[in-house]
Amino acid sequence: MGSPIVLRRRLGGELGKLRASRELNAKDVAAALGWSASKLSRIESGLVPLQERDAARLLAHYGVTSPDEVKHFLSLTRQSRQQGWWHAYGEAVPERFRAYVGFESDATKILTFQCELLPGLLQTEAYARNVMRSMQPTESAGEIERRLALRMERQRILDRQDPPQIWAIIGEAAIRRPVGGNAVMAEQLRHIADLADERPNITVQVLPFSAGAHASMGASFSILFFSDIPGSIVYSETITSKTYVEDQAEIARHEDVFHRLMASSIQPEKAITRLRNVAEEYGI
Repeated sequence: MGSPIVLRRRLGGELGKLRASRELNAKDVAAALGWSASKLSRIESGLVPLQERDAARLLAHYGVTSPDEVKHFLSLTRQSRQQGWWHAYGEAVPERFRAYVGFESDATKILTFQCELLPGLLQTEAYARNVMRSMQPTESAGEIERRLALRMERQRILDRQDPPQIWAIIGEAAIRRPVGGNAVMAEQLRHIADLADERPNITVQVLPFSAGAHASMGASFSILFFSDIPGSIVYSETITSKTYVEDQAEIARHEDVFHRLMASSIQPEKAITRLRNVAEEYGI
C-alpha cells in the first residue's frame, strides 16, 4: 500500500489532476475555500495531511458527486493520515523530516550528492553518533541514541527483498574529515566500500578535490524516484531548514547537475579502491 507519506502524495496528485481537469486556478480554489494558496499547494504536493472535511469540501468544489469517486478519495484520505513507523521515535523525527523518511521508505531509486557528510543510509553507528553529537551538542545522550536508532532503522530498506537503487556521489572532503577519529573513519570507509562492492543496487563515486569547481558547489541534495506515484522529488537541507522541490523543471535541473557530477567523479570501481586506500591512510 505504501507509507502514509506516499499515499498523501498520491492523494495530492489526484486532487491536483482533478482541479486541472476543471481548468481551475489553484489560487482561486484556495480563495473560494478560505485557504491560503500555500495550503492548497502543500496538500497537492503531499507535504501536509488532509482532513476528511477538507477533502469533502474540495470534492464538492470540483463537482465530484459520484459515490464511488467520493468514497475513493475519502478512503485514500483516511489511509494517508495513518501513522508511519517513524512516529514511534517521537521528537527524534522533526516534523519537516517526517515527509522525507516516508518518501525514502518507498523510493525505488535514490540519487544523492553529499559534499561534507557521508550519506545517511551508508553511515555506521559510530560515524553517525559522532556526527549527531557535533551537530546537536545540547541534546542528551538518550536523545542522541533515539536519533541514532532512527537512522539505523532507516537503513533497513537496504536489506529488504526489493531494495532501492542507490547512487551516491561523495565529495572528497567527506572522506578526508576524521569524524570520530581514525578508527571510526577507517571502519566507515571500509563499510561503504564493502556495500558498493557487494551489493549491485549500491553505486558509489567520489568527487575528488582535483575536479576543482563543480556543478553543485556547497550544495548537497537527494533525488528520489518512485514506482507507484508520478514524478520525483528533490530534498535538501541546511542547519535550520528542509526543502522539498516538486517543480519538474527544477527537478530536471538537479538531475542534470547530478549527471555532470557523475562525469567529474571517480568512476565506481576506482572509487571503491580510493575508499579502501583512504581507510588504510587512517592507519587502522
